[in-house]
Amino acid sequence: MDELILQLKQLGLTEYEAKVYIALVQESPASAAQISKLSTVPRARVYGTLDTLVDKGIVLKENAEKTTIYRALPVALFIEKAQQDFTKTIDQMDEQLTALEAESIEQQTQILSLQEKESIMQYCRHLLEKAEHTVMISMWEDMYTLLREDIERAAARVTVKGITIRAEDVVPTVDTHRTTHHLATTHNPHWFIIAIDHKEALYGSPVTERLSAFLTDDEMHLYILEDYIWHDVLVNRLVKRNGDDSLEEWVKKERANFFNK
Repeated sequence: MDELILQLKQLGLTEYEAKVYIALVQESPASAAQISKLSTVPRARVYGTLDTLVDKGIVLKENAEKTTIYRALPVALFIEKAQQDFTKTIDQMDEQLTALEAESIEQQTQILSLQEKESIMQYCRHLLEKAEHTVMISMWEDMYTLLREDIERAAARVTVKGITIRAEDVVPTVDTHRTTHHLATTHNPHWFIIAIDHKEALYGSPVTERLSAFLTDDEMHLYILEDYIWHDVLVNRLVKRNGDDSLEEWVKKERANFFNK
């Protein structure tokens, strides 16, 4: 019974209202005195509680010759009403919160730090589902494997492009990174980038390595991340097109010089 009272309270009833409605479901019709006894709601409070439930349409009031009796709204109708009220509340809440969120987004850009696996994966999938025309990715096989189905669904709706490292059977519009000494180094950290519609991006470490990612709609972040993806794609296409191992050696040497390694 306590659990049922708690569930009714979650629908917006007070504890007294929940107890009175339950009592009337068990015994209808009933007088206020009978309801007070069955529900354990004090007599001084039961009248006000009944009036409130009548106003809410949950209890029906009948005036007999010498007394007033009450009936519970049939359970099927109560559940239907509760579902309608809940849906209406959710719709109104969604509309108001979305409007507030839109105002906040218009006022300032954001960079959110995500530190939990479920949050990171949820945002990855959310971006892939949310994309309207373009998805750009750069990621290793570990993250691609986790998001494979989501990426494939996105590719069926919008343009997906970018580059993957060591991933197999990727969508045909995404490039596969050539094998290099740098990528083969065991201590080389993995990463992932998902950018959509030139508006939002999520980047960080794969959830298989460490739980650290960043969500942003900052224009400069987006420019740098998308430009990074494009340059990686471009270099890979140029090296593959040339087909000369000496070019790969040249890239290796230039990289070492640039990073003082």
